Amino acid sequence: MDYKYIDQLLERYWQCLTTLEEERILRAFFEQDDVPAHLLQWREWFVYPQEAQHEETLSDDFEQRMLALVDEPPVVKARTVSLRRRLRPFTRAAAVVAIVLTLGNALQLSLNKGNGNDNVGGNDRTTTATMAKNDSIATDTTRHTPLTEVMRLWRNSDDVPQLQ
Repeated sequence: MDYKYIDQLLERYWQCLTTLEEERILRAFFEQDDVPAHLLQWREWFVYPQEAQHEETLSDDFEQRMLALVDEPPVVKARTVSLRRRLRPFTRAAAVVAIVLTLGNALQLSLNKGNGNDNVGGNDRTTTATMAKNDSIATDTTRHTPLTEVMRLWRNSDDVPQLQ
């Protein structure tokens, strides 16, 4: 038997040129029991199992139900935003600035101590009395003497003018 027509239909099928009727002809041909040996490799391509033919399909009203879901307006839930929540980025930024400034001051103080420039007055001839005058704590940090003693020494000193 000559199967040239089936071979031609297969060639057209692989090039996507067949019509639905030609595909039905191919399907009917491969459903036969006596298929030639050189065409048996394509049999499973065209013969579907019985379960696949009876698969569930979409209902007739499926398209209408989907369009109804699409046409519904989306539900938008509005949230109230408190003032505290609105200012949160600014407070975080202020905290970062405060941390940076604190670290900068600490670094500057540590660098000044490393240079040997520990005197408060700024000149090298600073006496104990003038250091205590510029110091804001109650004791002299270099000799650990009470501030009252430092003030007494400062008043009796010759290089500092006396207060009236």
